[in-house]
Amino acid sequence: METKWSAALLVAVSGFACAQSSVTLYGIIDTGLSYYNHATAHGGSEVGVPTLTGEVPSRWGLKGIEDLGGGYKAFFVLENGFQPGTGALNYGGRLFGRQANVGISSDYGSLTLGRQMNMTMYALTNADVIGPSIHSMASFDPYLPNSRSDNAIGYLGKFHGVTVGGTYSFGRDAAGPAGPAATNCGGQVPGDFVACRQYTALLAYDSASFGVAASYDVIRGGAGASAPLNNSAYTDTHNIVDGYVILGPTKIGAGWIRNNLAAATHLQTDIFFVGATYYATPALSFDAEGVRNLQRGPAGKNDSSATLLIGRVNYLLSKRTMVYTSVGYMFNSALAANPVAAGGTVETGTNQLGVMIGLQQKF
Repeated sequence: METKWSAALLVAVSGFACAQSSVTLYGIIDTGLSYYNHATAHGGSEVGVPTLTGEVPSRWGLKGIEDLGGGYKAFFVLENGFQPGTGALNYGGRLFGRQANVGISSDYGSLTLGRQMNMTMYALTNADVIGPSIHSMASFDPYLPNSRSDNAIGYLGKFHGVTVGGTYSFGRDAAGPAGPAATNCGGQVPGDFVACRQYTALLAYDSASFGVAASYDVIRGGAGASAPLNNSAYTDTHNIVDGYVILGPTKIGAGWIRNNLAAATHLQTDIFFVGATYYATPALSFDAEGVRNLQRGPAGKNDSSATLLIGRVNYLLSKRTMVYTSVGYMFNSALAANPVAAGGTVETGTNQLGVMIGLQQKF
């Protein structure tokens, strides 16, 4: 009997020993010099190192995976966002403000617990060729490049080109007041079940030559949260429909984003975008995108609308190192004050030019 138990224990231990696991350290450092005009009431310009992002936000992270057998794997992600110019932490000063989660994956999809990217982020990934750059649609809606959820449970499954996913957050954003609009809403408040809740959903299809996606995202306010979502009865809803097509060395993407803010006053905005990436060589690529923002106030007027044009040239010095230059021009309407650069400033009703020369290193 003792021999049998010893043999069984040996088999069990051998099974654990054979389970494969790995941990990866990775990151991107992306910064440079930026310029934009009309930054002050007297028309002054600003030159310096950008504070929020270059072509993409700088980050470093740890990710791990362990094979549990039977087609199941355990994983975790810890991802930090920071400012290269000062070393300061982004995302409300959190150590792992970009992601901090653990989960289980299989052929049936993945289940994730913790702070994670929600379905708004996934919906934009393939169609928006510019991405979360210094000159991007984030100038109109800072939530878009920051579409992550605290205290969340998420599912993402991919089946023969079809992707379905969703997240549910019990308290969408515990950091505040720093960060994108309407933060400081940790939620999970006794007696107020809906305070700071958020749910997102995604349906997408991708093939070798084209793809389409649609997402739905609702966030609720809470007492003490940043205005205008300082009441659990208030909501902010994002709907996205977009797609892309690949034609040889060219990728074309386009989409529509509607944002409805139902708070003390109602505000509706529509963002339309179309862009393209062209690879002249494997090392040299060109990006261009046009973004139109239509903002309607309580009277239904387009009182703060604007148009942003973006051009970018990227050159790979190696597989991990890239230099680039980005140019953006913002056309503001009479009552609009949308900056051309993420985190920038502009005079109301004034057009603005922004230029950046950057260096990006991946590891």
